[in-house]
Amino acid sequence: MTITTVTAQDVIERAPLGAIIRFSDGTPQPPARYKRKLNAWQSRNGAGRLTEKRSARDGWPGEFTLHLGNWGTNDVIVLSVNRLYTANSSGTFTVEQAPQAGEALVLTESMGRIELRHVAPDGAAARAWLEAHRYSNARIEIVAGEAGEAVAA
Repeated sequence: MTITTVTAQDVIERAPLGAIIRFSDGTPQPPARYKRKLNAWQSRNGAGRLTEKRSARDGWPGEFTLHLGNWGTNDVIVLSVNRLYTANSSGTFTVEQAPQAGEALVLTESMGRIELRHVAPDGAAARAWLEAHRYSNARIEIVAGEAGEAVAA
């Protein structure tokens, strides 16, 4: 997949789950010596993995969630940071990388919501990860083609 700059609505409509999405407010990065300004800028400009997206419904705009990272020690996650964007969010979004063909997506579904839990290099690694991280209603989908289409495994 080529790197493409899109709107929030385009992310909801076209970006595949598991894609790395860069978000930006369009302002230039301040010098490192301005620590507070730099921290504020970094909170508005960064990248995350697309873990969930929902189309518009019942008068609510569509939305998507980016997973920005996990923090903890010794394989114990203490804090998981996600950011929610709506279809009318300002700023620009860049699809930097879609899941590659052959990679396996571990997905869960609850009340009609599909959420990405993990991206593994292949089906065997996804099954091993799922054994170590129990989720109900989980399934594995193998990415089939260049555009990040997934097929059930």
